[in-house]
Amino acid sequence: MLNESEQIKQLIQTKKNILVAFGNQSNGDSIASAVALALFLEKMNKRVDIVCSGFSLPNNFKFLQKAKDIKANFDYLQKFVISVDISKTGLQELSYDVKDKKLRIFITPKQSFLNREDIHTAQSDFKYDLIFVVDTPDLESLGQIYDNNTELFHQKPVINIDCKASNENFGQINLINITYTTTTENLYHLFKDIASENIDKEIATSLLTGIISKTKSFKSQNIKPQTLNTASELINLGADREHIIQNLYRTRTISTLKLWGSALSHLQSDNELKLAWSLITRDDFIRAGATPEDLPDIIEELLSKSPQIKILILFYEKDNNIQVIIDTNKEYNALEFLRPFGAVNGDKNQATVTIENTNLKQTEEKIISYIKKTVS
Repeated sequence: MLNESEQIKQLIQTKKNILVAFGNQSNGDSIASAVALALFLEKMNKRVDIVCSGFSLPNNFKFLQKAKDIKANFDYLQKFVISVDISKTGLQELSYDVKDKKLRIFITPKQSFLNREDIHTAQSDFKYDLIFVVDTPDLESLGQIYDNNTELFHQKPVINIDCKASNENFGQINLINITYTTTTENLYHLFKDIASENIDKEIATSLLTGIISKTKSFKSQNIKPQTLNTASELINLGADREHIIQNLYRTRTISTLKLWGSALSHLQSDNELKLAWSLITRDDFIRAGATPEDLPDIIEELLSKSPQIKILILFYEKDNNIQVIIDTNKEYNALEFLRPFGAVNGDKNQATVTIENTNLKQTEEKIISYIKKTVS
């Protein structure tokens, strides 16, 4: 009987067009995993797209090869096919135009005429024949790319790769290894099993980026000894650790620094509960010239500078709604903290929720009060 790596290798060999997807609660491990996997598959002569619902690439990950190719939605999934039987009439001319947002197709036969019985329509097969989902606990976490295209995910084989025990094993093949700290580690060992000779400098750099980002440059509490061994092997394969560190942690835009200043000026805490939170207004974003895509940097910075924080929450205004991001250490479950307040995205370490018809202050009072009661 074939193991998971052998099954995945066999399946890849029979497919040509591959989708790599990850959840809309993206992080450095998700992005790096998707990029490394796409680069690896391309070396196996596969056509690959990376899609994440509503994705916007954080500035500090733009150095990764292919990261800028990650799409926020599908270009198309199927073609609409129009078949015309011209065996009796022949074809003299074919043309089209667009009028009032309607496509008009003009077919001029050589002789006689065409009628409705000569015309047939159909949908082509889906663009992709294999799907990889990385670092994502369930299909619903893929957001609109799953919600609006469930047939694709039900008709085509799904390979599910993750490192978290919370994963729902939704794939036809599930490569879930909770002994790894990161999904990029899981992918590295898969790559070694499938075609180790394909792991070049760019792939190794992407994999090490995921590890460094997830472990906060090897400072997190959940790091395992084998993670360090994997990092060492990747450096030997050409991964550029200094380049990664420079981009992830030493290159900050002025707008990001200004937004950090706003977050710090609004920072509040409960030292007894090791809880900290901050509010970021729409005006704060405008003054800083920043966007919500800069917020992961703020979370990383606050946690790295204040390791005593076990629960960190950011409240911010976006599109007339209030967005809430919560980051927790392994003692707590971020998803459970936010479930009473709406549809939650993310995992037990970091989760988000959108709250409508309210304001920052009301949302802050409601959620902080709930969390204090829960952990007290």
